[in-house]
Amino acid sequence: MNRRPRRLLALGAVGCALATAVVGCGDEPAAPRPGRYASPDPGSVNTYWIEAPEGLVVVDTLRTPADARRAIVRIRKTGKPVVALLLTHSHPDHVGGAGAFHRAFPQAVLYASRGTDKAMREDRRGFYPLARSANPSFPTELTYADRVFEDGTPVRVGGLRLETARFTDGESDTATVYYRPDTADLFSGDLAGSGVTPALIEGNTCGWLRNLTRLRARFPDAGTMYPGHGAPGPAGALIDEQRRYLRRFRALVRPAVAPDSPRGATVTSGERTSIIAAMERAYPHQPPVADLPTLVQENVKAVARELTGEDPTRVPAACAAPAP
Repeated sequence: MNRRPRRLLALGAVGCALATAVVGCGDEPAAPRPGRYASPDPGSVNTYWIEAPEGLVVVDTLRTPADARRAIVRIRKTGKPVVALLLTHSHPDHVGGAGAFHRAFPQAVLYASRGTDKAMREDRRGFYPLARSANPSFPTELTYADRVFEDGTPVRVGGLRLETARFTDGESDTATVYYRPDTADLFSGDLAGSGVTPALIEGNTCGWLRNLTRLRARFPDAGTMYPGHGAPGPAGALIDEQRRYLRRFRALVRPAVAPDSPRGATVTSGERTSIIAAMERAYPHQPPVADLPTLVQENVKAVARELTGEDPTRVPAACAAPAP
């Protein structure tokens, strides 16, 4: 090799080293991590904002307009416009602040899947009146999606393409997760929390466990999960954590509703106290996802009803639990 090519190669190496120190050589700059605001406890819930080529994309809108306004202050400090708002599911703590976000960022389009939009409009479980009675700050009128997309279809927002998947009959009647392939970020709503006491009051822990199995299979390359409650973390670890919690809870409740238990299918006060104490020992000081003082007691009631209606010989493998 003559001296000129060697010199050019050396100059190229120096240039690459300098570039790497700034943005990397031959690679695009790493995408900024999503921003996060967590409302105060009890019942802390997250909203996230993703930096997209055309502005910010916000995921979920918190429980109340007051919560949303505090998040909006943080978001405005970025100096970037909000171009889209995404909803993961219809539970009050994720949609109550949508109106405040819409007023603050009128140019932003509010997106929801068809299943989520339908669940919000029908509210067949009566969650919104319940939320208003428990928290006067919950809005008297909901803000619905500007744009509804078919469940499970990709959405393009702010210059980003996000994959979506629908999960039904689990933590909620219907839920949408959003996955950003270029960063492997997964926005899971309430399918998996992080270090929190979940709400099991819909009484479908087996469906939830099956959804967790499907979630892992659907997005095997997911890196960081951004849950609706609690801190972000490795997707696989948060899925496993949620699975262990649900299985343990089921395993503790099942003997209390067995035919040979003291009152059969009825959980006694002593059994309920024992279940709650065992969960507290296994998961000490985990904050609740809802501002409901009796959340854990209601969880016991709901899971007891669910297990009473199950045929133990036909429980799916995903829902089986070892002894606690």
